[in-house]
Amino acid sequence: MSDDIGHAKRAMRAELRERRQLLSQTALDAAAAGIKVQLDELVASVGAQSISCFLSTTTEPGTREFVTDAVGRGIRVLLPVTRKDGLLDWAVATPDGDIGEGLFGLPEPVGELLGPIAVNDVDLLIIPAAAVDGTGTRLGWGRGFFDKTLGSMEGCPPVYAVIYDSELLDEVPRDLHDQPVTGVITPTQTITLAPTRR
Repeated sequence: MSDDIGHAKRAMRAELRERRQLLSQTALDAAAAGIKVQLDELVASVGAQSISCFLSTTTEPGTREFVTDAVGRGIRVLLPVTRKDGLLDWAVATPDGDIGEGLFGLPEPVGELLGPIAVNDVDLLIIPAAAVDGTGTRLGWGRGFFDKTLGSMEGCPPVYAVIYDSELLDEVPRDLHDQPVTGVITPTQTITLAPTRR
């Protein structure tokens, strides 16, 4: 990564992180409700029976209610578990699954782990992001877990990043290893930005 791109990414992440920390609880609750509606509609439109999703932190657009409801409807939901080598293990979400604190303080499931290739069987990937631009370029939080995962998949299903409406930007700094997303889910809309990579 060039110094200029790295600096631009760090500056953008810092600004976006600060904006998220200023959101009121009312705004967070409304965003979570909107995200659930959008994700339910996306899962139905794709006809997904098996998906990956993530457990949102306190400042991310909320995904937890969606995950709980999807599991209750019989959808297989894989949740990411970070590893020290930069890869992701996966755990199947359960109705009464315990949640612990993973690497970097992220909420992660506690229980039996599936290896990194488990995600190859899902119909849809729902991933976190700091921002996305109109070309599908995703700005993550700088650790590269999802870029490595997406880059290693042979037949990648649709990939949608969950962001707030204000985080769909005109341009996001991009480096060679950055993997594009198919589209974004915001509290008010689902937008397809790029064709699914196969």
